[in-house]
Amino acid sequence: MNAQEPQRTPLHASHVALGARMVDFAGWSMPVSYKGGILAEHHATRNAIGIFDTSHMGELHFRGPRAEACVQRIVTNDVGKLRDGAAQYAVACHEHGGIVDDLIVYRVKSDHFLIVVNASNIQKDLDWFRNATGTDCDIEDASPGTAMIAFQGPQALSALGTLCAAPLSQLPPFHFATDVQVAGLPCWVARTGYTGEDGVELFTDSINAPKLWDALVEVASARSGGPAGLGARDTLRLEARLSLYGNDLDDTTTPLEAGLGWVVKFDAAEFIGKTALLAQRQAGLKRTLAGFVMQGRGVGRHGYPILNQAPTEESPAESVGIVTSGGPGPTVGKNIGMGYIPTALAAPGTRIFVDCRGKITDAEVLKGPFYKRP
Repeated sequence: MNAQEPQRTPLHASHVALGARMVDFAGWSMPVSYKGGILAEHHATRNAIGIFDTSHMGELHFRGPRAEACVQRIVTNDVGKLRDGAAQYAVACHEHGGIVDDLIVYRVKSDHFLIVVNASNIQKDLDWFRNATGTDCDIEDASPGTAMIAFQGPQALSALGTLCAAPLSQLPPFHFATDVQVAGLPCWVARTGYTGEDGVELFTDSINAPKLWDALVEVASARSGGPAGLGARDTLRLEARLSLYGNDLDDTTTPLEAGLGWVVKFDAAEFIGKTALLAQRQAGLKRTLAGFVMQGRGVGRHGYPILNQAPTEESPAESVGIVTSGGPGPTVGKNIGMGYIPTALAAPGTRIFVDCRGKITDAEVLKGPFYKRP
C-alpha cells in the first residue's frame, strides 16, 4: 500500500463484505453507508441500535507518577475531579486559546490516563502533547493496535447484555470498565458516544475486532439495528448539536466561542491557553457558535454564508458568518445547522439568513440541541 492510499481499520474487510460504500475520511478508508442507506441507519440508531467503526480514532496513554499533572496541563477541564473508571469531555488549547483538539479523558488510575483524540489529529496531538509535557510522563500511541466500536441506541445496553455478564447497564454515563469480556473477547467498555443516544464505546485489540463486530451485528440485527456509517454518524451528532473538529472547531476557534465554556475550569488548575481564555472572557465574546433551524426549504451546508438580512437593491445584506455544519435532521424533520455569528445575533429566536448557492433562506437561532432522547 503506497503512501497516497488511505489507511484501513481492522474492520475494513467486514465493511466491504456488508456492501458498504467506502470513502476516504481523514486519511482512512471508512464506510459512509451500507446497503440500506444513511436515512435507514440514522433511524435504526434512534429507535434500536447503530454500530459504528470508530477504530480510526486515536488512543494515547499517559503513564507515570506525574501523569495527572501532565494531562491537566494540556486540557481545560478539571482532571482532579476524576476517579478511577471515570471519564470527561475536554479540549486542549494553544496558548492563544485556539482549540488543538476536542477529546475524552479516561482515568484508569492515578498514574495512567487514556485520551481519545480525533483521527485527523493523531500525529499533531501526539507531537503537541509531548512538546507540552516534556519528560514528565510517558505518552504511548496505542492507536495502531487498538480497535474501537460504538454501539449506540435505546436498545444497545440490553442487547449488549446478551454478550456480556458484566452489569454494564449499571455503569453511569462517562464511566468505563476494563477487563470486560464481550462475546468472549477482552474489552474496555465506556458509557460514552457521539450520537445523542445511550450506548457504549468498546475498545479491544485490533486482532479481535472482526469477531467482536460480527457478534455485535448479530445481536443488533435481531433488534432491527445494524451497522451505520459516517453519513448517519454526522446527521445524528448534528441533531444532538455535537461539534465536529475541522468543521465547528479548529485552531482559530476558542472553546468559549464554541459554547464549550462548561469544559473550561478556570479555578481547577493551570492549563495551556488559560491566560488567553481569561482575557477573552473578560473582554466579552465577539462571535458565538449558534445553532439554527431553516425556516424555508433551503439546506444550509458547510461553508455557506450567513447574512444579517435578506438582500434588496436598496439594502444589500452583510455576510456575518459561515455555516460550519448543516443538513437535514431526519428525526426532527427540519433542516438544521450551526455557524459562528456575532454574539449580538446569537440570542434564541433571532432571525438570520443563509445564502444557499444564491437562494436566500431565512433561519431562526435555537438554543440547545435540536434533538434530545426521550
